[in-house]
Amino acid sequence: MGRKLDPTIKVKRGPGRKARKQKGAETELTKSVAISLLLSYYLHCQLLPIEKAARKQKKQTSVKPESDDDDDEEEEEEDDDEEKEDLKEDEDEEDTVQANFDETEQFKLPGAADRAKEGLLQMDLQTIHQRIRDNVDVLSHFTEKREEGKERSEYLSLLRSDLCTYYSYNEFLISKLMDLFPLSELIDFLEANEIQRPVTIRTNTLKTRRRDLAQALINRGVNLDPLGKWSKVGLVIYDSSVPIGATPEYLSGQYMLQGASSFLPVMALSPQEGESVLDMSAAPGGKTTYMAQLMRNTGMIVANDANADRLKSVVGNIHRLGVTNAVICNYDGRQFPKVMGGFDRVLLDAPCSGTGVISKDPGVKTSKDEADILRSAHLQKELILSAIDSVNADSPTGGYLVYCTCSIMVEENEWVVDYALKKRNVKLVPTGLDFGNEGFIRSEYVVCFFFHLLKRKFEKKKKKSSLVSEKVMSGTLKYFACHLPWKESD
Repeated sequence: MGRKLDPTIKVKRGPGRKARKQKGAETELTKSVAISLLLSYYLHCQLLPIEKAARKQKKQTSVKPESDDDDDEEEEEEDDDEEKEDLKEDEDEEDTVQANFDETEQFKLPGAADRAKEGLLQMDLQTIHQRIRDNVDVLSHFTEKREEGKERSEYLSLLRSDLCTYYSYNEFLISKLMDLFPLSELIDFLEANEIQRPVTIRTNTLKTRRRDLAQALINRGVNLDPLGKWSKVGLVIYDSSVPIGATPEYLSGQYMLQGASSFLPVMALSPQEGESVLDMSAAPGGKTTYMAQLMRNTGMIVANDANADRLKSVVGNIHRLGVTNAVICNYDGRQFPKVMGGFDRVLLDAPCSGTGVISKDPGVKTSKDEADILRSAHLQKELILSAIDSVNADSPTGGYLVYCTCSIMVEENEWVVDYALKKRNVKLVPTGLDFGNEGFIRSEYVVCFFFHLLKRKFEKKKKKSSLVSEKVMSGTLKYFACHLPWKESD
């Protein structure tokens, strides 16, 4: 049985459904009124002085009692005069605002006290970036925008300091880059070094075709595209649901993880079937295996490297990719002509400072100094002479050397080639790569991201060397290449 309720006991109950609904509506109305009042107040605060005066005048005219027609005409005339005055004041205010804006836009160098304060307090990177842009703009239009009494060197000194702070370079490397690039291209170069490059792979045509490989990887969830019209074997990987370096296709040797720009030295060398080719600095084996597939596993490739530990990767890649025409050796490249010679073509990917691949190795920003650059240049000069001496000048099909680096320093590129041209009977020949942008010439430096092919030709009667150069940009990963053939001295 249920519990009986005692009618004498009065139980206090809450508001009914109708009362709650009405109370909720009142609360919402109160909120909306408060919001509208706040919004109107905010809009009123945002009005210009002339707009506030016009609104006030409108309210006053609406409160005034009606008058006769003459009074109305007089009031209209007064209103017209007031509107003209207000418009004139508005124009004066706009001119003043524009003048103030122009004054604030003018870039001024910070004083010595401000610079000292910046050294103690950490500045906002956004502020530094804006100052870099303003400084570059002034330097690009120095005559019109410079501050009175300030020299160009002062602006350059501030820019150098800001670039070191913002992009985390040491002062030596930034100074070198400022000497090499125009200011607009310098900023583009520094920004490009902050962007991670997409992964690229090279199809191993000894085992598969690019179309079949692309379809197999797409089926595994890889988003890819052909690298470009200039390459028939390259693919660029945008993203992947599987590790690119651990797919069955990779393990079976159907492709090689390799940077796009490293295709170019092999394409410039263009090894032919049945030739003997030397790769003087072969590790990790990307270029060696590319040459093998171009030669279709015919002829002979000698893959040499001075570092025995790095040769392990060469051995692994050669076995994985199915290369059968390669011999691996471990000699100092500077002494290689004493070991063997007479090669139809030689590829020298010389050790360098790596200033062209900062996006891949950001440690270069602070780890390199002038001694490192000169040390690399000295080694490269020794290696290029040894590479020339390893070439067979009488080769009926070859006699070529490709010299390449991943550096943009003049000391490691143009100076080394100039040294080879003076020390050996070689000449520069076109690369055969008809794409890319030519390098630019600035001041006393010739700065290019290009390949030079030099051919040393043996001539019994005439011993002359002609100079023909072609400059090809290889994207954001830079290579410098030269082709040199060999000739015995009398």
